[in-house]
Amino acid sequence: MMAEKITSLQVAEKAGVSQSAVSRVFTPGASVSKKTADKVRKAAEELGYRPNVLARAMVSGKSRIIGLVVAYLENHFYPEALEILSNTLQEQGYHVLVFMASQTAGNIDNVMDEILDYQVDGIVMASVAMSSDIATRCQQAGVPIVLFNRSQDIEGISSVTSDNHAGGRQVAEFLIAGDHQRIGYIAGWEGASTQRDREAGFREYLQEAGVELFAREVGDFHTERARDAGRRMFDVPADQRPDAVFVANDHMALTVMDVIRFELGLRIPEDVSVVGYDDVPPADWPAYNLTTMRQRANLMVAETVSALMEHINNPKTASPKRVAIDGPFIVRGSARLPEGWTPKG
Repeated sequence: MMAEKITSLQVAEKAGVSQSAVSRVFTPGASVSKKTADKVRKAAEELGYRPNVLARAMVSGKSRIIGLVVAYLENHFYPEALEILSNTLQEQGYHVLVFMASQTAGNIDNVMDEILDYQVDGIVMASVAMSSDIATRCQQAGVPIVLFNRSQDIEGISSVTSDNHAGGRQVAEFLIAGDHQRIGYIAGWEGASTQRDREAGFREYLQEAGVELFAREVGDFHTERARDAGRRMFDVPADQRPDAVFVANDHMALTVMDVIRFELGLRIPEDVSVVGYDDVPPADWPAYNLTTMRQRANLMVAETVSALMEHINNPKTASPKRVAIDGPFIVRGSARLPEGWTPKG
């Protein structure tokens, strides 16, 4: 037979303390002496007691749940970054509830009702777009939002990204220094701020150096579309083919490298230099050895959690902030190394 559920009153009686003392022991941040806490936890363990988190949330108005909205997990950057984010929030005493959505704002609007129904204390949106209406609804509900690896021009919303514009400039500087004459670019999803800012910085530096973009395709941060983009860009006569390409993220860059080498029989970097963005784990595999801009996931997560906690703990005084974290340029073997090149960062 199933055992009877143990109550906080039974724990209090066994530990010789009040029921309110038991409640304080299992409430993060509550004041309680070590002696009392030790007695209560010992009694709870012996009885098999587990605190009722939902009941506590109803009383306190705090669920200790953070809603994490994710668009897709194909990109190797996200599983690693989201694991760090989840662990960091748990260290702060919060549980993470994951919601899957597409990249478009309309889909997020449909999902948001469900998220708010869970009475979450805050929301982290990882690489998804959001409408201003949704932002307003969340603000009216007292639920703060922080955008992770995206930024939008919406009042009152904090965001944390890498410095994508500066990263794009650094890639262009590297390729021009390598004396590449025909430089191409494969874009990600054009609704993403990361795509927009990386390309803007890249093109800006090319223009300042008097170099025109030789070819452009769109891969949408998607494996098959990136593969098709690589074919369109490189399955052409040699004089129409770029001698270098900046791909808007590593996930696509690895796919494009496979097309260049295994479908078209070209050599990297002898025939084509390839540079990505993110520095995901496979970028360092000998099979790819990809030169790339690194996103500092640990720092991005730390800033995201800091901003979210500030809004949760100080809702009346917290100000929205936009954080752009610079990253190092990681030089490996997929791109021709400029003579005398000195890595930065």
